[in-house]
Amino acid sequence: MLMSNSGTVVAENAPPAESRRRRITLPPLGVQVLIALVVGALLGVAAPAFSDELKIVGDGFIRLIKMTIVPLIFPLIVVSVARMESAKTVGRMATKALLYFEIVTTVILAFTLFAAFVSGIGKGANLGSVDPADTEGIGRSVDLKNLFLHIIPENVFASAGEGELLSILFFAVFLGMALTKIGDKAKPVVAVFDAVADAMFQMITWIIKLTPLAVVAFVAYNTAHYGWDLVVKLAVFVLVFYAAVLVVLVVLFPLIAVVFRVPYVRMLRAVGDLLFLSFVTRSSEVVLAPLIERLDKFGVDRKVSSFTLPLGYSFNADGATMYEGLAVVFLAHAYGVELTVPRLITTLLVLMLLTKGIAGVPSASIVVLFSAGATIGLPAEGIAILLAVDFVVDMARTGLNVTGNSLAALVIAKSEGRFTDRTKAADPVAEKVEV
Repeated sequence: MLMSNSGTVVAENAPPAESRRRRITLPPLGVQVLIALVVGALLGVAAPAFSDELKIVGDGFIRLIKMTIVPLIFPLIVVSVARMESAKTVGRMATKALLYFEIVTTVILAFTLFAAFVSGIGKGANLGSVDPADTEGIGRSVDLKNLFLHIIPENVFASAGEGELLSILFFAVFLGMALTKIGDKAKPVVAVFDAVADAMFQMITWIIKLTPLAVVAFVAYNTAHYGWDLVVKLAVFVLVFYAAVLVVLVVLFPLIAVVFRVPYVRMLRAVGDLLFLSFVTRSSEVVLAPLIERLDKFGVDRKVSSFTLPLGYSFNADGATMYEGLAVVFLAHAYGVELTVPRLITTLLVLMLLTKGIAGVPSASIVVLFSAGATIGLPAEGIAILLAVDFVVDMARTGLNVTGNSLAALVIAKSEGRFTDRTKAADPVAEKVEV
């Protein structure tokens, strides 16, 4: 205790008067996003001209996120591979992940094609005419040979500049494996990459705080620019897609969790706000860094999540796979193209190939949809019509992609013995309910 000049007794370690003032506490990020969602929708209706100009705010936010993706992904992959016991461990984990991705996406695709065919979605739809400008440049297919060669970078710095994720992953894995072979000489390099990754996490933490502002801009722009007339016209397609997404979330994913004995429901609780954030912003990149951290706190070894999640972004697009399958059948029915069993099987095989590793291709969904549609004679004009409601569908598509990749990281970690459920001790119900 100290005596002040005025004779007042003051605690020796008393904080300054400013720090004793009540601080303004913001609601959780999820609540802020919900408020922003409402504000954006109201703004889009009340001031469409102003809202149409807000796209620059949303685009700026996405650019901030993308600015950190390559500097984050590259060191994370290098460090996670370099710290593994051997190249055999890397190969085993990659094999497990790719096999899991192929099986799950194929099951989702088969389910989607079957459900869409049986329901007859698109039959009798009057899609009307389209502006030829909307389909300009859409008539191109995927060259699988070039796509394969594109994975191997000619210039890794050019690939980094273009944000080509597959090429970056390829080089990062090779570099990480090389570092495992040079022993102690690799330690300073690994330490630098580790520090860079931590710095990127900190940058993204700052950027994420701008999310509510970006959500206002996104929602206001979409509401003002697209309106809801065409959404209502294609409401059946949108509703069926959302219903299919719900089936995967509440039936297929829980079944996978039961098979692999992983806590799916508790994982959703741990990352639920990030899933909602990806849903609203329609961007998987926005939540990549915080998702790795959240899964780490949940009990997934960061070596696994840092390796599996970026790989899943290219090879495990569950939502995109479902969308492509549903869109092909919808357009076939709408344009009167007969879907025979051979045509359905052909569509299944084409989509199985094209939806893998194409995430880095510009306008990937357009390219895949056109290529698959061309195999059964679909006109390109219909694709432009569906793109008009893509902003609605893309929210669920992105949310499902992120959920599927989170589950994949959990499954691979469990299979590698690198998952420790840190929520069991805090949740008495968890002892009884595994899923």
